[in-house]
Amino acid sequence: MLSSNEYEEEFPVLKRKINGHRLVYLDNAATSLRPKQVMEAVTEYSLNHHANVHRSTHTLASEATEMFESSRQKIAKFINAQEEEVIFTKGTTESLNLLAYSLAISKIVKPNEEILITTMEHHSNFVPWQQIGKIFNIKIKYFPLRKGIFELDEYLKYINLKTKIISITGISNVTGQVIPINMIVEKARKIRKDIIIIVDGAQYVPHISVNVKSLDIDFLAFSGHKMLGPTGIGILYGKKEYLERMSPFLYGGEMIDKVSMEDTTFTILPYKFEAGTPNVEGSIGLAKAVDFLQQIGMNNIAQHDNELTQYALEKMKKLDFLEIYGPKNNLQSSIISFNVKGIHPHDVAHLLNEIAGVAIRSGHHCAQPMMTELGVRSTCRVSFYIYNQNEDIDILIEGLKKVWEWLK
Repeated sequence: MLSSNEYEEEFPVLKRKINGHRLVYLDNAATSLRPKQVMEAVTEYSLNHHANVHRSTHTLASEATEMFESSRQKIAKFINAQEEEVIFTKGTTESLNLLAYSLAISKIVKPNEEILITTMEHHSNFVPWQQIGKIFNIKIKYFPLRKGIFELDEYLKYINLKTKIISITGISNVTGQVIPINMIVEKARKIRKDIIIIVDGAQYVPHISVNVKSLDIDFLAFSGHKMLGPTGIGILYGKKEYLERMSPFLYGGEMIDKVSMEDTTFTILPYKFEAGTPNVEGSIGLAKAVDFLQQIGMNNIAQHDNELTQYALEKMKKLDFLEIYGPKNNLQSSIISFNVKGIHPHDVAHLLNEIAGVAIRSGHHCAQPMMTELGVRSTCRVSFYIYNQNEDIDILIEGLKKVWEWLK
């Protein structure tokens, strides 16, 4: 890992003063900061190589296409996928909507089959399936969490021969609980061999080394802006055998083979799912973010996140005015949700920013069914990444003590 000074050089925003205090950025589950390397790569493309891709033969277009496809190649290698299995999208949300719609209209999932999701999911991995279930008359089965904690043995009881699709987060964006994806895959395939397993990797991929082949998952969705990359760029990985069977989600330029008055045929993977002009600079920025993460090492990042989370949990458990949600042990990484007893989460977040320069999230975190499971309407949430240190946690703790003293 880099030193605090090295991170400040790479992430200049960390030098900012917020209300006279050093910025402590603990809102990484919403969006991560971007290093200079990423933005310099985007700027270099934008200033010197910008053109549309795959459409022209002039120099700029050729350079832009090469950079775009090189980014795909790098990201594919990062998750151990084939290049044609990596589709550029706007983010996890679009990737999961694409999946829900395409799997349904392609009749890969049928009305007499079931889709299993949990009540801990982000709305992006909840609402699309719910709505597709209504439109196509497909049964959606919901696995309820007990006090917001995922229990594998109980979850497996919800899988049966009718279960065609499992869509589940890799890390809860509310509690930070790490879900045992490898165990789910192993157990689920013993129940039904052709079950389709989809992982919402928005919180998972930035923090844990992911090998889609060894995990044997069928689809993986993740976003660039949660892993040091630009906003508006994301990835859908899918096994080639399914992508070839699926109908496109969007229609338009670049994704066609032949168009006539009678019908249209579609081009090869991955382009049949990439209608229109893509976010070329976003793909280049995401590829550079992957470089940055790999230089640090994903195993080092996971260890750092785990150590920081456990340090924070240890400190926070000593504050008897906090209600902490989730496992509160080593099953939890990079994210902690909590409430200050008797004080609205928005007030806590506002005051931490004002009196300590600490940036946290407050709200339902796009996970209202999870809030129902926890018995609250909203929570405070802190989330950590590579540039956070123990000192940041210490500042958070002192800030929380002040908030309690002022508002209790």
